[in-house]
Amino acid sequence: MTTTLITGANKGLGFETARRLVAAGHTVYMGSRDAERGRLAAAQLGAQPVRLDVTDDRSVRAAVATIEADGGLDVLVNNAGIAPEWTDTDEVIGAADTTADLVAQTFETNVFGTVRVLHAFLPLLQRSTTPVVVNVSSGLGSIQRAAGRGHGYRGVAYPASKTAVNMLTVQYATAFPGMRINAVEPGFTKTDLNGQNGRQTVEQGAEVIVRMAQIGADGPTGGLFDVAGPIPW
Repeated sequence: MTTTLITGANKGLGFETARRLVAAGHTVYMGSRDAERGRLAAAQLGAQPVRLDVTDDRSVRAAVATIEADGGLDVLVNNAGIAPEWTDTDEVIGAADTTADLVAQTFETNVFGTVRVLHAFLPLLQRSTTPVVVNVSSGLGSIQRAAGRGHGYRGVAYPASKTAVNMLTVQYATAFPGMRINAVEPGFTKTDLNGQNGRQTVEQGAEVIVRMAQIGADGPTGGLFDVAGPIPW
């Protein structure tokens, strides 16, 4: 049986991805910063809760110990992310008002958190016969798109963090050719990340995450994909 860990899984895209992978027969660990929210979410789906704050080394180490004791890990979905440049008024903080603190806050979860979790779980993934990593990125991190026709998004910190996630994906895929390591673009989905201002449902957004979490040893690696296929860096 395939064992999967999803970070930031108690709501939104993480929750829907967990629901779909449980239905597909995976043993799913739902990572959540809040232990009680994680427990309640996992109980709804028949999944396993695990407290996991991607910004906290001790929390990540404890999650590794729990999952290792239960048998190991085959699939890691790095889904946890933040976009603090979205304000309470549904406006986005633009370039002129972007501070180093805002960028650092965003990178702490979206970039450093991805590295922290992936680094910690690498030993377990390397023991799997079919290890898979899915990094939930964004088309907003595509430099080619931004420099070409553009995407109309005024924020700086969030797109920059996802560009970094894309590079991490390529470098880890190159370093570990035996793993399938890819980044995905779910699309502009209605979640708490953007104040529920997306254009599509979590069911639609989770489609590409679920698909890439289930690829086999002959599947692609080191790419960025949306639901229609590869997209430019």
